[in-house]
Amino acid sequence: MMKSNGKSVISKIAGPLSFVTLGALLRLVPHPANFAPIAAMALFGGVYLNRKQALTLPILAMIVSDLFLGFGSLPIRLSIYGSFILTVFIGFLVKNRKSPKNIIFGSLGASVLFFLITNFAVWAFSGIYPSTLFGLSESYFLAIPFFRNTITGDLFYTGVFFGGYELALRLINKNRLLHVRT
Repeated sequence: MMKSNGKSVISKIAGPLSFVTLGALLRLVPHPANFAPIAAMALFGGVYLNRKQALTLPILAMIVSDLFLGFGSLPIRLSIYGSFILTVFIGFLVKNRKSPKNIIFGSLGASVLFFLITNFAVWAFSGIYPSTLFGLSESYFLAIPFFRNTITGDLFYTGVFFGGYELALRLINKNRLLHVRT
């Protein structure tokens, strides 16, 4: 097995990619509105993948799953994709300061960005709300129940992805130690 800086190719690439793939598949199964793994997947990618993978894989996962779920309005869809790209950049910031606290704050920051950006886009481009300050505040107010699901889903999937990946690395390293001793 090829090694790169002490980590196998499998633990460096296949592990994170499998979590990203899992995140895309989880988007396709029934779930409460906005309780989805994509922001956690983007944050995870920003921390563990190289720049190109981190920026492309979550968006590709969105596009593939949107083929089944529907794309809707282009400006709103682009705001959603843009919020996930920004989440990857949050991951880049967390990468060199990785700690449970920073990962949780990164996840919460991603949730807030998604809420602010996408609800602004719904207000600006859907025609559902009046183009007034009241219309903008109404779009944010009516999205609060979805925001709760966003925060809960982002924190849940962030815990699953980061915790699962770190646990897998520990098990791989423990297994290596057992094989070295025998």
